[in-house]
Amino acid sequence: MRAIYPGTFDPVTNGHLDVIERAATTFNSVVVAVAVNPAKHPTFTMEERVEMIRESCQHLDNVEVTCFTGLLVEFAAQVGAPVIVKGLRAVSDFEFEFQMAQMNRKLNPGVETVFLTTASHYSFLSSSLVKEIARLGGDVSEFVPAGVLRRLREHQAQGAA
Repeated sequence: MRAIYPGTFDPVTNGHLDVIERAATTFNSVVVAVAVNPAKHPTFTMEERVEMIRESCQHLDNVEVTCFTGLLVEFAAQVGAPVIVKGLRAVSDFEFEFQMAQMNRKLNPGVETVFLTTASHYSFLSSSLVKEIARLGGDVSEFVPAGVLRRLREHQAQGAA
């Protein structure tokens, strides 16, 4: 069975990778789908985010990375993924994600949502926190893959982080 793991991944963190790796052991194929969210103003371009995830997932043969716009359930149908994987860090994530899962089911009853909780040592981790710590000169090396760390430092050096 094929699953889709959507997100903005700005940038991808070790918490995201934890969910991707566990989804890759659960499903035959996982599509990591980088979303275009008009409400967000990402630090990294779509191409950079896709590239960072591809680099971080190159050890996973059954994971592909792409981007999409529009409704997630329509994209899931296009790529033949009847399952949406959503990562949960804390109970506070559940309310919003549950609401989205119900709406997605209403829009396409053939698509199910599966929730994976992140490993407890990543339960506090978010892309926003990583960017803020990096922007203030803090060490985020234990929170992101090496390629992401390098790009964060490049952005910081350019004054764009």
